[in-house]
Amino acid sequence: MGADFNLLNVDLGTRKSRIVTISPQSISDYIGGRGLGAHLLYSKGKHLGDPLSPDTPLIITPGALAGTGAPSSSRTSLTSISPLTGTIFESNSGGRAGIMLKRAGFAALWIEGRAEAPVALVVDEGGVRFVDASHLAGLGNKDTRRILLADEGEKHSVLSIGPAGERGSLIANVCHDGRFFGRGGVGALFGSKNLKAISFYGDAQIPIADKDSFAFIVGEAKKLIAAHPITSKGLPQFGTAVLMNVMNCKEALPVRNFRESSFEGASKISGEAVKDNILTGRHSCYGCQIACGRTVKVDGVEVEGPEFETLWAFGAALGLSDLEGVVRLNARANDMGIDTISTGSTIAAAKELFDLGKLDWDPLEGGLGGLLNLVDEMALGAGRGAELGDGSRVFSERKGQAGVSMTVKGMELPAYDPRGCQGQGLAYATSTRGGCHLRAYMIAPEILAAPKLVDRFSSSGKAGLVIVSQNLNAAVDSLGMCRFTSFALKDDYYARLLRAATGRDIDGQGLMSAGERIYNVERLANIERGFTREDDTLPKRLLEEPHRTGASKGRVVSLNEMLDEYYRFRGWDSEGRPTLAKLDLLGLGRG
Repeated sequence: MGADFNLLNVDLGTRKSRIVTISPQSISDYIGGRGLGAHLLYSKGKHLGDPLSPDTPLIITPGALAGTGAPSSSRTSLTSISPLTGTIFESNSGGRAGIMLKRAGFAALWIEGRAEAPVALVVDEGGVRFVDASHLAGLGNKDTRRILLADEGEKHSVLSIGPAGERGSLIANVCHDGRFFGRGGVGALFGSKNLKAISFYGDAQIPIADKDSFAFIVGEAKKLIAAHPITSKGLPQFGTAVLMNVMNCKEALPVRNFRESSFEGASKISGEAVKDNILTGRHSCYGCQIACGRTVKVDGVEVEGPEFETLWAFGAALGLSDLEGVVRLNARANDMGIDTISTGSTIAAAKELFDLGKLDWDPLEGGLGGLLNLVDEMALGAGRGAELGDGSRVFSERKGQAGVSMTVKGMELPAYDPRGCQGQGLAYATSTRGGCHLRAYMIAPEILAAPKLVDRFSSSGKAGLVIVSQNLNAAVDSLGMCRFTSFALKDDYYARLLRAATGRDIDGQGLMSAGERIYNVERLANIERGFTREDDTLPKRLLEEPHRTGASKGRVVSLNEMLDEYYRFRGWDSEGRPTLAKLDLLGLGRG
């Protein structure tokens, strides 16, 4: 078997490794990336344990097209069980780790066990080396990466955790070449294994099955991306923050912990404001032509600019419009290794509790300096921030006020109020990883008219659109391509890229079937972990409390009627369990 089928299995406890062969059928059925990670975790029965147990693996899988030269194909998946939500969990990030892993000769990295002392792994063509990381303990992501690159070489790709992950914060993340595997507490998974960092390097060429066809299809795909207004103008000019004014204008922007739907200060923290006031340049994930990343300068220091979700979480969600303050908070959270969406949302919940007289201190009373200190405390588990450091659900339940936690399956919701976009509400509720807009991005048809505009206030027909989006996104994640390419590319183009690059016999329908298979495997894993229809829900506020003003006045999310239709269209029973007929159709039957 070639490198496409090699899994590097690393045991931190015994400090041993071995190479395991992945079956060609697994690669065919699950593509790579997210799909392969879910399959490996589920098929080996490792989805049932405690997320923080040494026996629960971390699985790192490059996308099938990583390193091939396909447009925007540098994304890598990290799969395990989330300590925040308890669900099967995949986090997806742009960067070079997956490409380097493939160039080193591996289709997947499986890490289990727990090291006795802080350790870093160096993965290359020789396999893995175990490096003492005691001198890195307690350091932020910036210094950790700097030291590892100095020790191992500037061409390496580095994954690392900050102090939040080391202490086991349930909202800690993993830094990936300055980008992040975010959400779900994946940083705590590293910390539970005493794993501070992983450095990757490989320089082998990744073979292309049909070079001429592949080059032609890549060229055509790049033309389509360059022609679409979102991927050629909106994102390159303003980054993801282009959405701030858009969502605010639609009055579907969650403000002050989802208590309001528009923000008077939105223009001050928008993509336009970033461009006009602090922008110094654009940057991209490796090999991406869209280049939605921003470089900004504050206090004479250049840092990576905040994305839309972070501008929202440290801005509108808190009722604040300090653009430079958001930049500072983003940089601090990134270095400490704590998820910005969950951090801002948890502070917003705490602010609401203070307003209700249920908390005896105001999380905003100290201004920017107080918030910077609070982020440090949340990451370190110290001071007042200690009780916020595991996310809003844990904090709110401890205060006896669970209703202020704006979460699904325990994970904080992002910057879209579903009372103003019904399909996004269904997408949140049925996400296999909790409160997430990335499993199905219904903002595209409901707000951005991509591929065409649908009535955002109607619940009719949304189940089918959500399912198509979920299946396609599962496939795109498995290819290792950026989701933004799906504004311009359709399933047949993705299939043509995969077929030319790898020689696999697949068309657009086959790609969508693989996405459906992946989504059902994730669903099965969650069911076996005890999740039921009752978990496919939204915070009561979104179901029972309509907005009093604006475009969404009088509206709540009509979830139950959409959910019933969703289950039928999925081929699941009324409780959301895949039927035997559906499992057999997808090749998942166990009889």
